[in-house]
Amino acid sequence: MHITAAVTRSPSQMFCVEEVELDAPREDEVLVKIDAVGLCHTDIVVAEGVLPIPLPGVLGHEGAGIVEAVGAKVTKLKKGDRVVMTFNFCGKCVQCLKGAPSYCVNFMPLNYAPVRGDGSHTLCACGTGSEISGCFFGQSSFASYALGNERNVIKVADDVPLTFLGPLGCGFQTGAGAVMRSLAAEAGSGIIVFGGGPVGLSAVMGAVVQGCKTIILVEPMAERRALGLELGATHVIDPKAEDVVARARAIVSEGVNYAVDTSGAIVAMEAALGCLGMRGTLALIGVPSNPAAALPLNVLAALSSGLTIKAVIEGDSNPEEFIPQLVELYKAGRFPIDKLITAYPFAEINKAVDEQKRGLCVKAVLTF
Repeated sequence: MHITAAVTRSPSQMFCVEEVELDAPREDEVLVKIDAVGLCHTDIVVAEGVLPIPLPGVLGHEGAGIVEAVGAKVTKLKKGDRVVMTFNFCGKCVQCLKGAPSYCVNFMPLNYAPVRGDGSHTLCACGTGSEISGCFFGQSSFASYALGNERNVIKVADDVPLTFLGPLGCGFQTGAGAVMRSLAAEAGSGIIVFGGGPVGLSAVMGAVVQGCKTIILVEPMAERRALGLELGATHVIDPKAEDVVARARAIVSEGVNYAVDTSGAIVAMEAALGCLGMRGTLALIGVPSNPAAALPLNVLAALSSGLTIKAVIEGDSNPEEFIPQLVELYKAGRFPIDKLITAYPFAEINKAVDEQKRGLCVKAVLTF
């Protein structure tokens, strides 16, 4: 079928909105008519060539829409269901069977390979039939229609605008899940979050849901610090104007229980370790701009304090359970994701990328 998609043709070039051909859904696939799709940092770094995906290709992995058709073997979804698309996983490996699908042993090929498991393409150019990379995170939802499967297509409530829901598939799920699932922060605990982007602010909202007593946001942009306070942070720190560790220790002298880094900056990770109290835990979410970057660690200090450092993928969540939970929290006014979102018409994807990179919006969502 002919669809409209934003095609990435070469690294660091603008997206080209054009007509392409999408394969029909197979017996185990789901065809989703995309209503809105979030713009994630991962999409941008792939488009910039930081992660090597064969180009031309169609990215996008925070799709939300309505099921248009399902294959014969699909049992959990039907035409007309409102859904959020999330990361892909096999559902059969040891990690999936343990309820940890974000650590699926097949995560890399299922989410970054440009083809189906059998090597077939889902996308090609109209007219010429030349192949286009698809299947990005099992969806490639920078398009009017996308193919997924019933593992990574999650049914959601009918009474919430789809515009707000796409980022639950990755960014919001990652930030909130780091606090609510991976760290499982206890009520009354203290937490510090580095980075006031969509992932970091989702972590702040997750900390509020968990009942954390002290919630510190470290963010250089004044507007985002103000938004953090509005969302429930008890304190904010400008890392350009203050010594983060000294300020955090002034707020909680014994150190916080948890730290979350969404920035990927080594200097932030080092500061996060300095803010932790005895037996504190640092959750690493942000991807360093330099893949070879190393975190210096004072082993004696870590040993004497009983510190834990853990990497977190997709919030350690099970999307089939966690995404509907976040939707219910949003409906109850306890996870106000709408305050983070700026909507752009799909045709303005390049404007959205530019404004998100410049910090003019927190979370860009492209709408059809």
